[in-house]
Amino acid sequence: MNVDTAIVTRTAVRTFDPEHVLDAADQRRLLELARRAPSAWNVQQWRFVVIDDTALRQSLCTAAMGQTQVIDCSLFVAIVVDLDAWKRNPARYFDAFPDDVADLYADKVRSFYEGRDWLARDDAMRSCGLAAQTLMLASTAMGLASCPMDLFDEARVSQLLNLPDAHVVAMFVAIGKAVVDPDLPRMGRLPFDEVVVRNRFPAG
Repeated sequence: MNVDTAIVTRTAVRTFDPEHVLDAADQRRLLELARRAPSAWNVQQWRFVVIDDTALRQSLCTAAMGQTQVIDCSLFVAIVVDLDAWKRNPARYFDAFPDDVADLYADKVRSFYEGRDWLARDDAMRSCGLAAQTLMLASTAMGLASCPMDLFDEARVSQLLNLPDAHVVAMFVAIGKAVVDPDLPRMGRLPFDEVVVRNRFPAG
């Protein structure tokens, strides 16, 4: 499947075949592709928490307001943000450069985020969104369905996942084999001219 087809055919699916199994090799392939997503300063703030423990999924389903895709999907991933990733030896994010250049860029990262926690968080969340979309498009290209999820009790999920300090949940992504009602209409998109603005919004 080419990328155009994956983008056009991807849709959020909330009903999955609970008997479908995604083998370890395909799971690894999807996660390897997801970690190729772009991120601010190449900091790769995401952490992909793969949840395959049945009891934990049940608890997360409750924390996610009873959304059954948490239980029924073949691959369930919590995308977690490391808010302090930019502090953790940032020279390693520039390892293609000579050491002195990598150190220079590391200093730039520190000065960019130092004292601006809001900006570090915003950039991290944007980066996680890019990773989630990459994961979903890769799933579509493999003939799988996916569902992005952000309706959950964040405090409870953090407790269940035993998140370290400075880590927060950005979103969930459920992946698996869709069980789709053939009569269910596909949601439309706003018109091109409503969502595309050239140069600036009109006055008034």
